[in-house]
Amino acid sequence: MSNDLAGGTIRTMDDFATVSGISRPTLSKYFNDPQSVRRSTRARIEAALERYDYRPNIYAMNQNRRLTKNIGIVVPYMADPFFAEIARNVESLVIGAGFQPVLLGSHGSPEQEIENLNNLRLVKPAGVLLAPLGRASDAGRIAAFCDEVPTVTFDANIEGIGAAFVGSDNAQSVGLIVDYLCRSGEPPAFFEMETPANPNANKRRKAYIAAMERLGLAPQLMLAKGTGWDFEEIGFREGSRLLKAGNLPSKTILCSNDRLAIGVLSAAFEAGLKVGIGPDCDLRVAGHDDHPFSRYTCPTLTTVAQDYAAIAQTSARILFDMIDSGARPGMRKSELFDGKLVLRRSA
Repeated sequence: MSNDLAGGTIRTMDDFATVSGISRPTLSKYFNDPQSVRRSTRARIEAALERYDYRPNIYAMNQNRRLTKNIGIVVPYMADPFFAEIARNVESLVIGAGFQPVLLGSHGSPEQEIENLNNLRLVKPAGVLLAPLGRASDAGRIAAFCDEVPTVTFDANIEGIGAAFVGSDNAQSVGLIVDYLCRSGEPPAFFEMETPANPNANKRRKAYIAAMERLGLAPQLMLAKGTGWDFEEIGFREGSRLLKAGNLPSKTILCSNDRLAIGVLSAAFEAGLKVGIGPDCDLRVAGHDDHPFSRYTCPTLTTVAQDYAAIAQTSARILFDMIDSGARPGMRKSELFDGKLVLRRSA
């Protein structure tokens, strides 16, 4: 019997799923508990095992069975619909693969983030999907946890933490929206927090500066005072202050994230300014992330959409492969996905 896969060898459950035509989540459920799938499905799997001479890594499976079937999912702020949407995608993939999700929010607190990881240690998870706070995180203690438990990080990258990182290509996505805003109107000023909570903000600032300089334009930064995760409140308060002071560096404002942009839209409304693309408009406002509320603001918010589904699917796939094989990747993986321009009425 041959176990060649396009000239290679069937080494992982993903390879076996490809040649057998049986879904990866169904195979995972079967190998964890054969009685958990239908009798007809069980017969198909067993026939495919014979046909392709595939045998899972028994040592890894035994190691996993000493653990629970729990997979931890830790995000910085459960009240943020962006993280709620990512968590929803990840949670459904974890359930589909036959595991039990344990979803925890860090409330923007580095102490709570470590407490969440300590609590996960108690339930002996098979693996963890972690969106770290970033700059505020206790990197040393998180690294120690990742040495003990297979961990994939997503959204915010802390260099060297976790076996892999999955997120958005901020250089590509910010460059995309800067190009659009420059060719469609006045070049944008960049509105962000002086001390941002998330490391993506710094990457976006650098990407904005690089994109403006590439176009031969002078970058203009508008810095908001404030810390923490109450981005709408900070965007409204600081947006109001800057609009009241006047002398804006540009009539186009690109915000570091959609939640700040939502606050700026509200500040513009309070100031009696019209936001949009018409000749009678005072400002254009754009954001980043395609926050679930961005399509319902007034006016609707032009932004860059992160690929929620791809980030969730890739993070889960890498973690499942680590659990299946019982091994960590030889090198830390990093997978970045392009953003997509979403044109709405605000810009």
